[in-house]
Amino acid sequence: MLISSLTWGAVLAGLASAQTPPGFSPAVTERLDLVFGTKVVTVPGTSLTKAETAKQPVLGTTDVVLNGTYLWMMIDQDVPANFQNPSAGARRTNLHAMISGFKSSGETSNGVHTLTSTSAGPVAYTGPAPPAEKPPYAHRYVSLLYETSSTFAVTKTQVGQTFGFDLAAFVKTVGLGQPIRGNYFNVTG
Repeated sequence: MLISSLTWGAVLAGLASAQTPPGFSPAVTERLDLVFGTKVVTVPGTSLTKAETAKQPVLGTTDVVLNGTYLWMMIDQDVPANFQNPSAGARRTNLHAMISGFKSSGETSNGVHTLTSTSAGPVAYTGPAPPAEKPPYAHRYVSLLYETSSTFAVTKTQVGQTFGFDLAAFVKTVGLGQPIRGNYFNVTG
């Protein structure tokens, strides 16, 4: 069966615009830039090391300045259910960060219009630390940016568990809409 070049173009365009991993819900098409030191994650799925991602990234955009107030989350999609035997059983999620109050800083860093927050929570950033697995298994760390009101507040109680974090339930509980920006990177243990 031959596939026309027009069909391939549509497939490739769809892949190029996806900022979240295949099958991830909600899918996001607008990119959130992440800056780890001097490395800017502009290509979703970029591979980074534990050392490179140990400190919270600078968040921002390269296309437009965002002028609202935002909530940022970072979720590991690939935590083993069984750390003694990681290949046994389903994988689960782990919430690595949920920080509210991001606003435009008015600054640019590495070509990125940066967002900053004076908040450290309700879930402070914890750098990726996937376990070593045989064979090696790349964990996908998904970043999502939600627009909120300037008075939006969320508590650790509303967040619930960080291991096995249920994004859809959380979004419904606190009344968030769809994320406006996203990105993901990979780290292998």
